[in-house]
Amino acid sequence: MEALVLKSTGSWYRIQFADGTQADARLRGSLRLSGSRATNPVAVGDQVVAEPESEGRWAISAVRERRNHLVRKSVNLSHKSQVIAANIDQAVLVATVAEPKTLFGFMDRFLATAEAYRIPALIAFNKVDELNEATEAELAYREAAYGQAGYPTLRVSAETGEGLDGLREALQGKVSLFSGHSGVGKSSLANRLQPGLQLRTGAISSAHGQGQHTTTFAEMHPLDFGGYLIDTPGIRGFGLVDMEREELSHYFREIFALSSQCRFGNCLHSDEPGCAVRTAYEANALAPTRYESYLSMLVGEDENDPYRHGAYNDLKGRTR
Repeated sequence: MEALVLKSTGSWYRIQFADGTQADARLRGSLRLSGSRATNPVAVGDQVVAEPESEGRWAISAVRERRNHLVRKSVNLSHKSQVIAANIDQAVLVATVAEPKTLFGFMDRFLATAEAYRIPALIAFNKVDELNEATEAELAYREAAYGQAGYPTLRVSAETGEGLDGLREALQGKVSLFSGHSGVGKSSLANRLQPGLQLRTGAISSAHGQGQHTTTFAEMHPLDFGGYLIDTPGIRGFGLVDMEREELSHYFREIFALSSQCRFGNCLHSDEPGCAVRTAYEANALAPTRYESYLSMLVGEDENDPYRHGAYNDLKGRTR
């Protein structure tokens, strides 16, 4: 029977049939050993074929062709990838500018991956009720930087409800993936958007200002106003998978838009003469954190947090 994967715990899956009934299912051995480079051959959002077993349990025997999927490098197995979710209409990056601060490198790797897999993305800046003068200035910079790149941004607060009407409108009728660092409030937002969901939430560690994991496994939840929300565990890093250096600039929208003006068609936008991208960067016409994220990804560095304060004021409110 055809079914939709709602939850993955690694060894067992929660599936939903066309009539709305749900059941637990495991993977058939042949599917586990199918030679996939992914640590999880079946992911939340997959359409699968399930066959009945004993005691009301089912076995997943096949995975239907995916419309798309979002992957990152496996944390523990460097040559493997992890499929975060499949058949997604949009990816929602939930970010905060303090407690915890979402790293620029993380944001840019996530967005580049969404671009590579042709998944539309938007950014929801949560905890705006906690802004002070300094964090307001930083949020204004981030809104300008990502607005310049063409990403929709929303200011929201799971605490006060600010901006939730706009977020509901963006989610309505779509399968939306929520992702971000631990502690940014993904589960709190989900609870406000869908009353009765009661996902676990956690406090921020006072020792290091980072969130604690509360969502253990990815899970898809239906929304009363239409669509599905996929809540995912908080992740600290976002390792890139199968991105060639020559293609990387294609996944930074504003860099790709400038590349046609470069002197050389194969320009990598690092130190080549006549590079329009570097000229824009040096003139503060390109968000410095975005460009520096690009460079760190180009040379294959581990996730760092490019952070240039000097150009913040030059970019605030400006779009190219």
